[in-house]
Amino acid sequence: MLNTHRTLARAALIPVVGASIFLGAGSASAHVSVSASSTAAGSSSILTFSLGHGCEGSATTRIAIQVPEEIVSVTPQRQPFYSVEKKMEQLAEPITDAHGNEVSERVAQIVYTARTPLPDGQRDTFDLSVTLPDKEGATLAFPTIQTCEKGETAWTELAAEGTDGHDLETPAPALTLTAAQDAEGHDHGEGHADGRGSEGAQVAEAGTGGGEESGANNTLAISALVAGLLGLLAGGVALARTRK
Repeated sequence: MLNTHRTLARAALIPVVGASIFLGAGSASAHVSVSASSTAAGSSSILTFSLGHGCEGSATTRIAIQVPEEIVSVTPQRQPFYSVEKKMEQLAEPITDAHGNEVSERVAQIVYTARTPLPDGQRDTFDLSVTLPDKEGATLAFPTIQTCEKGETAWTELAAEGTDGHDLETPAPALTLTAAQDAEGHDHGEGHADGRGSEGAQVAEAGTGGGEESGANNTLAISALVAGLLGLLAGGVALARTRK
């Protein structure tokens, strides 16, 4: 009966999960978006740009991603279906990068040109390795031009200050930088990187104490078992002598 209830419960979840996946896919593919392996200010991060559809049904032939001025160096990942080009621009004044090298130019744009056009209704992703600027709270926008066999879409609209940008028709991919991390990977805010405060730490310590108590109980159980086995052995020897 219990197994039947579990089976019915799992079956009931399938439509809900399926609907969630469907809705998530629809919202994620509505425009060119960007996600990051890390948003911590000053950290190294892999930025993944996602493209979910063509231009009003036309296949995509080219993606050009504009790099914010705050980012100097970009390493694009190879894409088997595209050629990739880094377009450079001269800096007004040379700067020193994170490795102590003097830099006089920066990557202004990354351009992916399709060897075979990406059909409408199919998605693709483009990864860029960057070092994020040390500007906690700053929003970085990456205006992107999507060129298709027929027409193009300019994902370049920027949200006005104080708005969330959800009403924009063709928003530029963007991300907001969070608190910088220390050498151990924790942010500089209060509490722990895993979201626990002092209360969470106390719970963790309590869990450790419970583990020690459990170990002591296991030791007592083993001792009792050994004593019982010895008693059985002694009883067997006495019985054998009685029969003799």
